[in-house]
Amino acid sequence: MQIHRVIYQDIQQQFFKGRIILLTGPRRVGKSTLIHNLCQEYGDYLFLDGDDPSVRQLLDTPNFEQIRLLLSGHKLVFIDEAQRIKNIGLTLKMMNDRIKDLQVIVSGSSSLDLGDKLQESLTGRKWEYHLYPISWEEWFQHNDYLTLSQQLESRILYGMYPEVLNNPGAEEKILKELTKSYLYKDILALSGIKKPDMLEKLVTALAYQVGNEVSYNELSQLIGIDKNTISVYIELLEKAFVIYRLKPYGENQRNEIKSHRKIYFYDTGIRNALINNFNSLTSRNDKGALWENFVMNERLKFIEYHQLNIQSYFWRARQGGEIDLLEKKNDQLQAYEIKWNPQSKFKMPISFSNRYEASFMGIHTDNILGFVAKV
Repeated sequence: MQIHRVIYQDIQQQFFKGRIILLTGPRRVGKSTLIHNLCQEYGDYLFLDGDDPSVRQLLDTPNFEQIRLLLSGHKLVFIDEAQRIKNIGLTLKMMNDRIKDLQVIVSGSSSLDLGDKLQESLTGRKWEYHLYPISWEEWFQHNDYLTLSQQLESRILYGMYPEVLNNPGAEEKILKELTKSYLYKDILALSGIKKPDMLEKLVTALAYQVGNEVSYNELSQLIGIDKNTISVYIELLEKAFVIYRLKPYGENQRNEIKSHRKIYFYDTGIRNALINNFNSLTSRNDKGALWENFVMNERLKFIEYHQLNIQSYFWRARQGGEIDLLEKKNDQLQAYEIKWNPQSKFKMPISFSNRYEASFMGIHTDNILGFVAKV
């Protein structure tokens, strides 16, 4: 099934405007498919695969004449898995600066290496986009509302990877293979981690703490490595698009928690595969945490795909009271409480309302679509 991606037109509109287009995201979320579709719609293009050793050799430390000959006759170039190519930033800078009317599109499955290679070389020379597993908004475009409602639990259990969506019945097998192939491949290959067993213990520990505040000190004691190493590993996991962190919000550091972070997985199916638990939500004690992770993921995709100027936080006071998601836009605060059951009581904590002016809304299974999609 070909699923239309929300950012397709946004990327297409940047063609031939003088900048390189960079698309990053986890493995197997559809980056190559999206770019090939864009390029095929344009017409003729040159495809260079960074996984191919001969391509890496050509693009590693080329001179301008080599680049000119390689790209001769092409106005559109797609370089896939660019993080595999040494000095790719300088090569791209040469292409962009010295070859007129050339559009280069670059994809990468990890920002572990790619970010550092491109940041300085391509300052002011690139448009950057992120692609995630299929969004609830994108899935809604292919299903009616009833089907979407019927599939909600399955999507929380098995996640939103294209391969998972397109192969009902084989979800667990695909997810377990995904965790083994992409989850550690980039991290171990590019980061130089010498204790992969510790990384695996950390990822599993984080999977069990979804929706809770994470203490690096507690993780250090649990896993048996120092908290600085914990911090480095978590940053690597974030750069590899496995997890992301949510910062605390607060202006009164004495009364508000500001040292901890909440950590979520970019895909709940990956999270469930890590702990090998695909049991029905009715029998799980982590249903609330899974639902919160799912909602956070879909809101993140919605904000980024639609380029909304919103900063996201959580909030908790030392004396009690918590906001699951707090969004700030133009100095205006919007607080959200996330619960599975639409019949639950949703109420802004008094300790928060006494301190801040904010709108408040409960997010549940009946109104999730309006929160994460343009309907």
